[in-house]
Amino acid sequence: MEELSQALACSFSVSQDLNSTAAPHPRLGQYKSKYSSLEQAERRRQLLELQKTKRLDYVNHARRLAEDDWKGVEEEEEDVEGMEVETKKNAKMKKKLPKHYANQLMLSEWLIDVPLDLAEEWILVVCPVGKRALVVASSGSTATYTKSGYCINRFPSLLPGGNRHNSSAGKNYTILDCIYNEAQQVYYVLDVMCWRGHPVYDCQTDFRFYWLRSKMEEEADLGEKGRMNPFKFVSLQNYPCTNESLCQVLAMDFPFEVDGLLFYHRQAHYIPGCTPLIGWLRPYMVSDILGISVPASPLTTKPDYAGYQLQQIIDHKRSQKEKAKEDSSDGDPANHDGQYELEHLSTPKPEGSLSGSGTSASHMEN
Repeated sequence: MEELSQALACSFSVSQDLNSTAAPHPRLGQYKSKYSSLEQAERRRQLLELQKTKRLDYVNHARRLAEDDWKGVEEEEEDVEGMEVETKKNAKMKKKLPKHYANQLMLSEWLIDVPLDLAEEWILVVCPVGKRALVVASSGSTATYTKSGYCINRFPSLLPGGNRHNSSAGKNYTILDCIYNEAQQVYYVLDVMCWRGHPVYDCQTDFRFYWLRSKMEEEADLGEKGRMNPFKFVSLQNYPCTNESLCQVLAMDFPFEVDGLLFYHRQAHYIPGCTPLIGWLRPYMVSDILGISVPASPLTTKPDYAGYQLQQIIDHKRSQKEKAKEDSSDGDPANHDGQYELEHLSTPKPEGSLSGSGTSASHMEN
């Protein structure tokens, strides 16, 4: 787990305007050269091979998350910069970040290197605006955690293990990857890691989505608010990634404000951390990045800053292609490795464009 997390680790900034879709995605400005477009395809191949041979103990991992039982787990002490709090005695204390529930969600990268098998091997999910949340239903209660591991709410729910009537003495527990829309009081379920005590971390995406949809249909009352279910739980639909399907999706009306599009590789297992097996695009980027004609709709209408933002991605792709040609002619691929970064995306924008970093529902940290 640590090996994969370190290999896929990435950071992001958080805007004060938590749900703004008017600003560029925060990760775009931090997309380093080690995650360059030329390497995405190779890293995808390596991860697909690695998950065939590396089997982690997800049964115990899910149980620990559900029961908050971490006895015997060896961990290195984290050197965390704490928040300095001034007390009455003017003493300074460090507030440590939580360890166990942090970094448990699988996060995407920008879809810069478009897969050749996009139509055959990838699945599309349309994401609403909201806050990313790890939802753990266990021992008669349902807890939600931010991406950084803070428990922000605890309530009863109709999820298996989520209330005192269906907990079965702690044997039933459910772990979900959700997007919480505060305005609608809805948890949109993006993915499933464990349902009723059965972990599916090491199952492929298409099976996890099928499993989630069928289990949510069995628990129809999850989609209704009530005394034992104060928040709705709604499963997000998934679609094929063919050109025809993409055009149909972009012309649809959704019951929520759309934040962006997630592209899942069908064979990807659920591995916490950033992964090239999930790609992220804003809806208006589909035409330019995927090179297909899309219908005119509110989703495909480009905001004021779109021209500048898209140009950076296009320039990046062009630059990488030129460097690849130079490397092949020099015969030394290492000459230019690591020289190009997308940090210039964080530089001040031209007049008339928006500055600052925005917040994506699929990547947002509270």
